[in-house]
Amino acid sequence: MSISNTQQAVDDWIKAHGVRYFNELTNMAQLTEEVGEVARIIARRYGEQSEKESDKNKDLGEELADVLFVVLCLANQTGVNLEEAFKKKLAIKTERDHDRHHNNKKLQ
Repeated sequence: MSISNTQQAVDDWIKAHGVRYFNELTNMAQLTEEVGEVARIIARRYGEQSEKESDKNKDLGEELADVLFVVLCLANQTGVNLEEAFKKKLAIKTERDHDRHHNNKKLQ
């Protein structure tokens, strides 16, 4: 599924199952909450914190999908074509960072 198709799928879902998009500030708060849930799993499962019993069944993929859903909502309601924005950003990062990362002794 392309990013544009994914944006459309979210828009279709909102129209079929939601009343409307939450406003941008509410979605920004929601995004922060979802990113926090991802951070909690990463910190406990892959970091140095011990994993709580209540966190052991958390699905990282599901939490990442929650982040993506809210990002797509924000893009839709602010008129951002994420597919085009991502292509542009990837080109910028490719030009800017190719040599930088290859020359980074910390990554060797």
